[in-house]
Amino acid sequence: YLESQVRVGFLGSGVGLSLVLGFGVAYACYYLNSIAKKPQLVASNDRFCRFLEEYCPVVTETYYPTIWCWEGRVQTLLRPFITSRPQVQYRNELIKTADGGQISLDWFDNNDSSFYPDASTRPTVLLLPGLTGTSKESYILHMIHQSETLGYRCVVFNNRGIAGEELLTPRTYCAANTEDLEAVIHHVHSLHPSAPFMAAGVSMGGMLLLNYLGKTGRDTPLMAAAIFSAGWNVFESVESLEKPLNWLLFNYYLTTCLQSSISRHRQMLEKLFDMDLVMKARTVREFDKQFTSVMFGYRSIDDYYEDASPCRKLKSVGIPVLCLNSVDDVFSPAHAIPVETAKQNANVALVLTSCGGHIGFLEGIWPRKCTYMDRVFKQFVKAVFEHGNKIFSM
Repeated sequence: YLESQVRVGFLGSGVGLSLVLGFGVAYACYYLNSIAKKPQLVASNDRFCRFLEEYCPVVTETYYPTIWCWEGRVQTLLRPFITSRPQVQYRNELIKTADGGQISLDWFDNNDSSFYPDASTRPTVLLLPGLTGTSKESYILHMIHQSETLGYRCVVFNNRGIAGEELLTPRTYCAANTEDLEAVIHHVHSLHPSAPFMAAGVSMGGMLLLNYLGKTGRDTPLMAAAIFSAGWNVFESVESLEKPLNWLLFNYYLTTCLQSSISRHRQMLEKLFDMDLVMKARTVREFDKQFTSVMFGYRSIDDYYEDASPCRKLKSVGIPVLCLNSVDDVFSPAHAIPVETAKQNANVALVLTSCGGHIGFLEGIWPRKCTYMDRVFKQFVKAVFEHGNKIFSM
């Protein structure tokens, strides 16, 4: 009788409510069965696996991506806008390089650390941002915040020319050349030789760190390393990024960021490069062909990409390394992740999630603060500094 007298809206009717509830239940079942999964842990060393299971349990727990934005591209695009930016007070240091250049380091000394009041023995984490990233990136700030709660000191390695400092020579950086990173590592270690020391690299920073570790083996002051969203095979990465949708969403923007990072140094760089041609690049591959590969003396872009691909050096890594990737990361396609190679090195552990995108790993209904990547970082760093003796004898 009431329905015949009162107009009931669609959502207010029994049919509408049933459809909404039905869709919700169906989506929840799909999410729990197909989206929320335990990561795949790839490691040939049983001792390393047990170490991670005990002291870094997050790598064996189900990862629940944010229910309304679990797709890789969406996570990648939204993370910079959603996640908070913890306040960090840096102390800047400029160090000179052998070729006359300079590198900007941003220190978070954590002098208020109650766990490690003695600065000489305070554990130190070296952080390497992504391709055009600096110490101001939100993921770097969150890593420092996590380290602060544990009492550790951090130092951020800003690649040449992108953190506000001037280029003193016509040289920037690339994923393959590890000379600047070697200088920074030895500089930091010389300042605090008694302090436990490890590093964490994100995206290109992770690639650079892996290439360094593959070159040095065990001959490094670093105790261990954490790698996040590294591009393992550069050929596969650029091919993925050149697909139409990925070019539109990521490649073109990243290319303009690279061009912007060198444009203010144009007067210095024009001594060696046709900057008008470099600024016409519309893809990362074109930029690397006209600029990066030429700067570092490669005969071709293929030679540069082969040298820059960490998958080719993974067998030579000589210290414990934990690498986190998502299999839906368009910057590092799943088929290019060197699973079989990792199994041949007892020092390497891969953690592969089904979702997370590129430096995304958002979780929770409103992922403003801690991400899955942050939790992996915090637990692994703490495990190395406080229980590392259990894996260093591997």
